[in-house]
Amino acid sequence: MKQASKRRDESTEVYDALRACSPSFIGVAIFSAVVNVLALTGSLYMLQVYDRVLSSRSIATLVGLSLITLAAYALSGGLDMLRGKMLARIGARFDELLSARVFDLVATMPLKGAKHSESMQPIRDLDTIRGFLSSLGPTALFDMPFMPIFFIGCFIIHPWLGWMSIVGGICIILLTLYTDAKSKAPSYEVTKSAAERHSLAETSRRNAEAIRALGMLRFLASRYDEVHCRHVNDGLRASEAASGISAFAKVFRMVLQSGILGLGAYLVIQGQMSGGLMIAASIMMSRALAPIEIAVAHWKGFVASRQAYRRLQHIMTIVPAQDPRMGLPAPRASVSVEEAYVGAPGTQAPIVQAASLQLVAGQGLGLIGPSASGKSTLARALVGVWSTMRGDIRLDGASLDQWESDALGRHIGYLPQDVELFDGTVAENISRFEPDALPKDIIEAAQAAGAHELILGLPDGYDTRIGEGGAALSGGQRQRLALARALYGKPFLVVLDEPNASLDGAGDEALNQAILSVRQRGGIIVVITHRPAALGHVDLVAIMEEGRIKAMGPRDEVLQAVMKRNATPAPARPQQGAAASASLREVG
Repeated sequence: MKQASKRRDESTEVYDALRACSPSFIGVAIFSAVVNVLALTGSLYMLQVYDRVLSSRSIATLVGLSLITLAAYALSGGLDMLRGKMLARIGARFDELLSARVFDLVATMPLKGAKHSESMQPIRDLDTIRGFLSSLGPTALFDMPFMPIFFIGCFIIHPWLGWMSIVGGICIILLTLYTDAKSKAPSYEVTKSAAERHSLAETSRRNAEAIRALGMLRFLASRYDEVHCRHVNDGLRASEAASGISAFAKVFRMVLQSGILGLGAYLVIQGQMSGGLMIAASIMMSRALAPIEIAVAHWKGFVASRQAYRRLQHIMTIVPAQDPRMGLPAPRASVSVEEAYVGAPGTQAPIVQAASLQLVAGQGLGLIGPSASGKSTLARALVGVWSTMRGDIRLDGASLDQWESDALGRHIGYLPQDVELFDGTVAENISRFEPDALPKDIIEAAQAAGAHELILGLPDGYDTRIGEGGAALSGGQRQRLALARALYGKPFLVVLDEPNASLDGAGDEALNQAILSVRQRGGIIVVITHRPAALGHVDLVAIMEEGRIKAMGPRDEVLQAVMKRNATPAPARPQQGAAASASLREVG
């Protein structure tokens, strides 16, 4: 009962994608049936030549049989070619059905605590399955049901030949299964070490500047060499596990092919069959074992695709697709946090504990406190990036999980502490790559962030390509563009995490104007900062310490209370006091 329940809980998305391709598979099966029937052509032609043409010495009969055989071979080759093209299209169709879901996994798994190598694995798995479906490997599965026809033909010619074919086929199948058992674990290790190597290489590529500037190249090269050597050794073990058995199987098939000719010759000498039947039996047994030989040749791809199938199925089970949600009206009134506990994905210990706050339209909250006090964690929870362990975060009374992620994103602006931009134009990055974005909305967001003049000064203005991660821009320019992206579409809730970390004086002024504009249009803005310049246009301040909101209220009252508390001789928390004192001096 438990196993049945477990099977019901498993994702069926990969299976459903294969099932959606079933009409094409049926077409491949029909073509395979015709191809396998036509595979009897060689045996029948040989039988007729030996037993009819040679005895009658009729040239006309030979020409007629040859033309019929040529036409049969041409038809068989044409159908086989079409079958291969159909399999390639099945692979492409399978990829099309799952590609969007796989991208969703890649974008979602890091938020569940997955490593970079694990997050990229679904793409590699999809490529592996598509590659196998597009190869000749699946043809063996369609040809195997027709193997009994050829075995029966061998029995009809002579029982000894039939039994020899059956025993030979069983031996090859057992060798194939043994190869699978021996190569399963090494193949898994190869995939694992390959993902680890790719992750290290990708991380090094993205941090090339730091590696070169800090003299880390030699040390990371040593670590890469270690991972690479392990991957190569895993590959050697996987190859050695199967190579010896494969070589033996190849020799066995050649011995079997010669053996049936020898047995046929013996039966001809004994007068139990003709020479034509001997040759026909050899061809028929070869055809009977052909699907097994194809399966052995593509066994590595089959094992890899089977592992990829299981991994995809497992990942889609633990990261299910979001169910469709009924559309909710745009939030306009409030944001509330109700006894929220928030922790990093994949961990059990909460970073933010029992956080509660209530914000209404037009309010701005400055969130200050010492480093590692949970401010950024609360910011991620407010925008729905991290889920709460307990408690709720609500927009106009609706918890965040009642929204589809893209629908929620239209009402949220978020500037993370680590600014990430994408390879594309300035306009595309500001508009969040929305295909139908209106120029006036993009310009309006840039103006709200005080970035319009900055953008016009770039080589191609809004059409300037910024490179991967915004490599063509300075840190301050990236932060200003990310602020414009956060303000695009006039979202109701805007959360800015250290928005002025890379800004100069003009940037600080533009940031304060952006904060004020959000409040004036009836939005809610939350600003997390260590620099007091960003608190000039908020009306509320909350102080976080050790994952808890210690104080919250009107900006000046909270800051003055903190100043008074830190002025007393009692033991103080220096980081919090310094931050609060600086904030008060700046805005008071």
